[in-house]
Amino acid sequence: MSTPSERVLFETRGAIAIVTLNRPEQRNALDRETTIALREVFDRIESDDSLRVSILASNGPVFSAGMDLKAFLTGEAEDILFGPGGFGGFVSRDRAKPVIACVQGAALAGGFELVLACDLVVAAHTAIFGLPESRLGLIAGGGGAFRVGQRLPPVIANEILLLGGRFDAMQAQAWGLINSATDGDPMDDAMKMAEQIAANAPLSIAASLRVARDAAATNDSGFWAQNDAELRALIASDDAKEGARAFAEKRPPEWRGT
Repeated sequence: MSTPSERVLFETRGAIAIVTLNRPEQRNALDRETTIALREVFDRIESDDSLRVSILASNGPVFSAGMDLKAFLTGEAEDILFGPGGFGGFVSRDRAKPVIACVQGAALAGGFELVLACDLVVAAHTAIFGLPESRLGLIAGGGGAFRVGQRLPPVIANEILLLGGRFDAMQAQAWGLINSATDGDPMDDAMKMAEQIAANAPLSIAASLRVARDAAATNDSGFWAQNDAELRALIASDDAKEGARAFAEKRPPEWRGT
């Protein structure tokens, strides 16, 4: 196993790359260093012809809590959210190779947006998902706000975005947001999927992925432009700072609407 950063682990099994978020003590939240490491490891995967598919997993009981709010308060938001590849260096990047999300525990806020950016998703039946940004004075600006809108009926997408609540893996599967929820280790299912993909023709995989993505998201560039403008405005607001502080201090936020 090689480690581009202690925060993001990387290993290969034949043509399969396994990328593991490794900040369990911070609930695998993404700060600047983790973002850079994640971006670099996917640069490496895309440039290595021997690798055909990757699995995005995590260490610890939480898949990812999203953006590290302490890093947000100390001025790292620009690098985490708006650097190459968008949030985490991953959610808006161009990829020719499929990525399978392997989810244990909670995938919340940006953590769920990492999942939504993947091409296939397997999860433990105990996994929890959600986009709580409306409770933090932010927007699901890592693609979540429009990706749930693309994939779900409007009333369901609005429930996820506006209420900011959580839902379990069985509900996520029923809504078509994940491929499977398992009682066992989701890595077993992820590896089975990855092995089947790795055995298929790489040019066919890349072409199929391009066509499927274009059909599902014919105007993503426009969505990203609006998304980033809304997100930048919110980041500059007093409410966003209050939301992050209230979360860190474990108290209800006091919204000002400014």
